[in-house]
Amino acid sequence: MMQYLQRLGKSLMLPVACLPVAGILMGLGYLFAPTTMQGGQADQSFLLVLGTFFVQAGGAIINNMSVLFAIGVAIGMAKEREGTPALAGIVAWFVIQTLLSPGFVSVLTGGEADASFGKINNQFIGIMSGIIGATCYNKFCTTKLPDFLAFFSGKRSVAIITAMISIVVSAVLFFVWPLVYNGLILVGESVLSIGAVGAGIYTFLNRLLIPIGMHHALNAVFWFDVAGISDLTKFWSSTGELGVTGMYMTGFFPVMMFGVPAAAFAMYRCAKPHRRKAVLGLLASAAFCSFFTGVTEPLEFSFMFLAPALYLIYALMAGVTAMITVMLPIRAGFSFSAGFLDLFFSSQMPLAQNPWMVIPVGLVVFVVFFLVFTYAIKHFDLKTPGREDEDPENTDQPAAASLKNKNFEIYAQKLLVALGGPENIVAVDNCITRIRLDVNDSSVIDEAAIKAAGARGVLRPSAKSVQVIVGPQVQFVTDELKKLL
Repeated sequence: MMQYLQRLGKSLMLPVACLPVAGILMGLGYLFAPTTMQGGQADQSFLLVLGTFFVQAGGAIINNMSVLFAIGVAIGMAKEREGTPALAGIVAWFVIQTLLSPGFVSVLTGGEADASFGKINNQFIGIMSGIIGATCYNKFCTTKLPDFLAFFSGKRSVAIITAMISIVVSAVLFFVWPLVYNGLILVGESVLSIGAVGAGIYTFLNRLLIPIGMHHALNAVFWFDVAGISDLTKFWSSTGELGVTGMYMTGFFPVMMFGVPAAAFAMYRCAKPHRRKAVLGLLASAAFCSFFTGVTEPLEFSFMFLAPALYLIYALMAGVTAMITVMLPIRAGFSFSAGFLDLFFSSQMPLAQNPWMVIPVGLVVFVVFFLVFTYAIKHFDLKTPGREDEDPENTDQPAAASLKNKNFEIYAQKLLVALGGPENIVAVDNCITRIRLDVNDSSVIDEAAIKAAGARGVLRPSAKSVQVIVGPQVQFVTDELKKLL
């Protein structure tokens, strides 16, 4: 079950990866739009048209996230990366949207449709449609029909079966969806009722779930229209409430832009003097990646298993930071993650509130994170990067350098050997920073060799599942690994 949920969490990142371009386009649009009141009439007209163009282009993505989830989840959950699962996912989405639309429900009931059916076009239904499409593909892509129906055998049967199953699912949802929807609304209202405290609890749980990759599922509740909160989509579509919308994204900015780099600096300062040069590249690149793009996993995985107590403290500090940030009040949003790029573009949005205050708050966060990490590392003698026990026999430096020097082919070769060879690997995929593998036997995997080759860490979610933490360059390593297989 856990492995299935992790695959789902990974699959959610495929449609989420579409959000950065939407955020940039809408940020540019609102950046141009306020200047339309300056200059001559020609300038006003040009800037107004240009700003509107960018806003509408970004909105085309934000407003159709449910469709993107149906397609992305179908591809990510399918056993093969190809177009048929995507087609099945969109078929499921179309069937459910049509049969549960308020107009059609009114025809079936002879009266006014329940208000919940007016919200059937949401990311939750998109995810469900993707799961239906992928499941049908995995189950029926090799189906053999009688000769007179042979044309519809195999992959051609998937969309047909998906449509039939979606009709059954729609019939079930006709009775269940109002209960599910109202329950999700109750959860959302309960969290919203505790305001900044709720934002802090969410941020704490978000960081705490990163080691098992389940934070994506939690994010879907707060960022999209699953429980009625829809923090991300309302912020970028400017349909939320000023002072409320953005509270489940704002607190990440001080942590990712300043807290994580401060933690990296503390690790560097606490490293053994003769090891500082060796860990500088890792820590500096992870700190810059977090500040600029908001991707924190390269640094988090460098210490979460070496010092789990420190990671718990880090998650707590992130939650407290989020709570204070929301109370000030500050409101900002991101389309991908809480880095400098998203802060710049989101500050142009109508629902942004005091986004400039992220900088002074972040500077305070930097000092606090640096002091806490420094004290904890030294006081408890934590084995963070650069403080590990020396291994005089470990001389495999070229392997560790292969990833740093972008020798992805060499790295993949060493990784394949450490994973037990091609015969031990069942399936390979990746998310933003991790290679996710299904294996026959995880006991034969050599974690020391994987880390010596340059990986940030190794996870074993189950006896048949392994995750190798590579960093932002994971796609290139995965591609080379697939070539070798």
